[in-house]
Amino acid sequence: MVTISPSLLSADFLDLKTDLERLNSVDNLWLHLDIMDGHFVPNLTFGAPVINKLNTVTKHSLDAHFMVTNPDFYAEAFRDLGIHNFTFHWESITHHDRFIQKLKEIYPSVGISLNPSTPLSAIPKYLLGKIDLVLLMSVNPGFGGQKFIPEIIDKVIELDKIRFDHKFNFQIQVDGGINDQNAGYLIQAGANNLVAGNYIFSEPNKDYLLRINKIR
Repeated sequence: MVTISPSLLSADFLDLKTDLERLNSVDNLWLHLDIMDGHFVPNLTFGAPVINKLNTVTKHSLDAHFMVTNPDFYAEAFRDLGIHNFTFHWESITHHDRFIQKLKEIYPSVGISLNPSTPLSAIPKYLLGKIDLVLLMSVNPGFGGQKFIPEIIDKVIELDKIRFDHKFNFQIQVDGGINDQNAGYLIQAGANNLVAGNYIFSEPNKDYLLRINKIR
């Protein structure tokens, strides 16, 4: 079953506890946390104090996507917050292999994210064998509610072929503009972890399971 990762960036921050509780009954779910520093992307979001409280409410794994200039700092500062998956942007790091090794010592799962314009060839194939997830951005990172970039479907197909040919085990996660109109194409292309924020949390009756099932 495809993992769905609701992005808390689109949740109701004034009633976040209730939103999280509504998701507790849904299986095979990650909670996607967009961590932004105002430098790597022109936006700021929540930090350690908020994340530290999430595990007191949710039963789901925390999936942290660090859109930050210095992910090395966050690797240390956030190590005791119960984060399951730590995804950093390929574009923000110079010594990738060394950083992946460091993250593997701290977090159960480690991912690499690529901006829409960054080609898959940027990542050496041997590093793909060392990580647990590749996050392909299907919008330019920084803000929720953007329009899906359809060319990313071809990128998913290409990455899925690399995964198959080399017998790699990483998940292919896609983030940005995901809804019931494009999710099927992404799953068919090989994606097995879809991040959706605005589409899920904008359900007028807060029936989030309805929207999640439509994506699946």
